[in-house]
Amino acid sequence: MKYNKQISVVLGSYNRFEFLKFAINSVRQDLDGFDYEIIVIDGGSSDGSMTWLLDQKDIITIIQHNRGDWNGKKFKRRSWGYFMNLGFKCAQGKYTCMLSDDCLVVPGAIKNGYHYFEQQLASGKNVGALAFYWRDWSVQQKYHVMCTLGNKMYVNHGMYLTKALAEVNFAEEDLYFFYYADGDLCLKMWGKGYECIDCPNSFVEHYPHANLAVRKTNHDQFSSDLKNYVKKWDGIFYDLRLNNMGMLIEKEFDDKSITGSLFESLHQQVAASNPAILKPKPFYLKVAKRCNILFDAGVRRVKLIFKDL
Repeated sequence: MKYNKQISVVLGSYNRFEFLKFAINSVRQDLDGFDYEIIVIDGGSSDGSMTWLLDQKDIITIIQHNRGDWNGKKFKRRSWGYFMNLGFKCAQGKYTCMLSDDCLVVPGAIKNGYHYFEQQLASGKNVGALAFYWRDWSVQQKYHVMCTLGNKMYVNHGMYLTKALAEVNFAEEDLYFFYYADGDLCLKMWGKGYECIDCPNSFVEHYPHANLAVRKTNHDQFSSDLKNYVKKWDGIFYDLRLNNMGMLIEKEFDDKSITGSLFESLHQQVAASNPAILKPKPFYLKVAKRCNILFDAGVRRVKLIFKDL
């Protein structure tokens, strides 16, 4: 297949106008000199994002109203997979770079990802996805990539081989509302013989407090998404005996360009209306969360023992 671009950058966005502008500009700066396209899927923003996007002649804008009502009827919200597939399916780059609208590309991240992907394929490796290291700005010190069920690496921010996306029929649209569809996508690639690996020199800054109300409505579906995810991959990548739910792989990196400082002014605005985000979580809550994880793992193992008796 012939590709018209080197890289397609795909972002989903909803009511994060100021963050979106920062994200887009960081992409533009990083890919200066590359043959690339930017595709933004907007969920029907009401904060000025859509008007701004339509004025950006270097951006392919897809508008999919995913909230509210029309002609007296409330919209049925579509999933993250459906939303992102609108962009994935029209991408014409050899590689598709997936980013969030509330992140900043540390200079060199996408360029380094492109060259590293090319090197890996040239060496004969069957790489389908490349994970960028990232962190929640102002919350985490180290950057990380993430592994999911079976301790298989997946992409939160990073790049896919576009033909691999098509081969696994893109993201799952029906099984998950919001969470775990990205992990599922990479597990489908693992199942087809592709690898998902980390890119050692690609870093992203993520702002964790953008549009907290939207984040909460997505989180309401967390439990059902997790249940569907584990059920689908149980016995394939997930082993109840091992409780191999995934892990973080952390990395220290000194960003000389101090990319995350661009968030500072927006952070002050968000904190003014949500002062709780400035308070560190009490230590006992962190301990309680860890205990709950261990307890749930123990319960699953006990159930398995009795099931085998």
